[in-house]
Amino acid sequence: MKLTCLSKGDGYHFPPCYIITLCDFNILLDCPIDLSALTIFSPIPTSSYQPEAVEIPNSLLYSCEPKRRRIEKTLHADDLIHAEPCYRTVTNLNLWDVSSIDLVLISSPMGMLGLPFLTRNENFSAKIYATEAAATLGRLMMLDLVSMQKEFKQYYGTNQSEYPRWMTWEEIKLLHPTVKNIAVGENGADLGSWQPLYCAENVEKCTERLQYLKYGEETCFSDTLIIKPFSSGLEIGSSNWTICSSGRSITWLSSSIFDSAHAMNFDYHSLQGNDVIIFSDLSLLHSAAKDADGNRNFPTFQVPTASDVLAFRYMSSTPLMPLPVSFGLSSATVPMNGNDSEEEFSKSVVNTGESSEEMDKLAYICAHAIDSVKAGGSVLVPIGRLGIVLQLLEQISLSLKSSNLKVPILIVSSVAKEVLDYTNVVPEWLCRQRQEKEPCIVFSPHWSLRIGPVVHFLRRWSSDHNSLLVLEQGVDAELALLPFKPVAMKVLQCSFLSGIKMEKIQPLLDMLQPEYVLFPEDLRQQFPSHVTSSFSCIHYSINEMLHLPRVRDYVTNMETELAFQLEPRRMEHESIAIARLRGKIFIHNGKYVLVSMKEPIDSSIMHDLTHWDSPDSKLLLEALNGRGINGSISQDRSFLEISEPSKALIQFHPAQTIISTDEKALANEIFEALSTVLNKI
Repeated sequence: MKLTCLSKGDGYHFPPCYIITLCDFNILLDCPIDLSALTIFSPIPTSSYQPEAVEIPNSLLYSCEPKRRRIEKTLHADDLIHAEPCYRTVTNLNLWDVSSIDLVLISSPMGMLGLPFLTRNENFSAKIYATEAAATLGRLMMLDLVSMQKEFKQYYGTNQSEYPRWMTWEEIKLLHPTVKNIAVGENGADLGSWQPLYCAENVEKCTERLQYLKYGEETCFSDTLIIKPFSSGLEIGSSNWTICSSGRSITWLSSSIFDSAHAMNFDYHSLQGNDVIIFSDLSLLHSAAKDADGNRNFPTFQVPTASDVLAFRYMSSTPLMPLPVSFGLSSATVPMNGNDSEEEFSKSVVNTGESSEEMDKLAYICAHAIDSVKAGGSVLVPIGRLGIVLQLLEQISLSLKSSNLKVPILIVSSVAKEVLDYTNVVPEWLCRQRQEKEPCIVFSPHWSLRIGPVVHFLRRWSSDHNSLLVLEQGVDAELALLPFKPVAMKVLQCSFLSGIKMEKIQPLLDMLQPEYVLFPEDLRQQFPSHVTSSFSCIHYSINEMLHLPRVRDYVTNMETELAFQLEPRRMEHESIAIARLRGKIFIHNGKYVLVSMKEPIDSSIMHDLTHWDSPDSKLLLEALNGRGINGSISQDRSFLEISEPSKALIQFHPAQTIISTDEKALANEIFEALSTVLNKI
């Protein structure tokens, strides 16, 4: 098995991406795009709003020309790229020949947003598997992106080149350092990952190729690999996968939540006993702050105090304040061993109140939303997590009812009705009319604040100090809000659970009992390479192929008819028997199978071919004498010297016997005599 980490991703909206090679098949694990990089583009002006400091002549729509006149280092709105946005794919995936990919597994709707870039390539022929829910929601998310992109096409025109002018090195050199770093990366390699967005036809053709599996349903790929999805608890339809062959069993452990309030809970029981775990829940990496040297500072696990209740930023147009200590950290890690019961594991790891903690956060958001509408302001919620949106809809609706407020809740999206219909949301939550004057609560894409209806609402409400904007943690709020400054509305930035907490990883892995766990290099300090209580840690880095040693021997099933044909002989000094067979071996449903040959066997090839043990020198000399060959044995019995009919030498070694002679006929006679004194089949 080989593992190549193509990207560690960047949180919930940009999951990690890998390629594993197993049984000569290349398997792509997720195909996301980095939507956070959209912040380097300027949102299009609206008829009711034009940025004061930015004037863009038609001749400069695809150019960074305004930056020639800017010499100060502070980032301004006109430092952003004024062009139709391109989308950043996984840089290292573009280095692979797409025709070499045999299989694609999808863990979540976010993990499939880059698939149309692959499927529109005529050389791509891999099979793609996902749960039906993940595929359906992923399709709607992609169609929503296409719909939001149309507004840019209408503004900038439809004749954009595949390589826009801003992507030329002449223009790249003129970009503000912050924008340039996002656009090209530290060494310039990321520039080649930007692509124009796919079209609706590409999306439909892509989703037509998907094959759906239910949780716990298995399928066999190419008669060799058994693949099966299980609920991860992260989002509706999100899954962890098991991949099994005759010589290897693998768990791909993506971001998971034990106690989910909106999706099926994390099914960790079904992941027990596999040889290898690819630890792909990197949410804790993205939540850890970096120090001045770029090292990640993981939180220490202490009992939370009253001041630690919520991980929120609450700000207005003043600079962002640091986050308080993360919400809901457990008091300590929980050691596990083979004697720990399922009840103890559930109590210490599973049932720790994660769901109630998330509900407290939602209640906090609702309280501020109600305060805003009471003050005559509106609330804008560009959160991209479907499960959180569904819970907020319910909570805000109940809060409005209990407060006796009649405020419309608007869901403004090209796919809002389809999403709500699919998730069976109460229809009256979807208000059909946009209100112009009275306060309202609006759920609208996109969380990057660059595309979609959210741009228009921000233009309208950003100067209203009574209004509220709710963002997810992980969004660079300073950069996201840059085109809308000055911002008077309150901004509430909140953190939601996106994966397994650090203190729960060790107990979970001890319970799953793998042989190896593959961790990212960033977690080496937390999980060193030495053998822990029950498994060995191996660390991987981006774009470096990791070779994993074989864990177990291959097991082969034998056809009954062939088994009855065997005539095994027991080896004298070992507790095994050996037999010769003639058959065919093939793979069926991930298992090796031996079957008998149906065609007649050529008797001329059925002579003894396999010998073992060291020959007895006295017995060998007797056999040689019987053939008219004379010689003598050395005192230490290490060789036998032949004197007639011609000279030859037979040397005895622990692992081999060597016959040396110039006469081919004599060598054949000695070999025949030797075979009579050895065990053979």
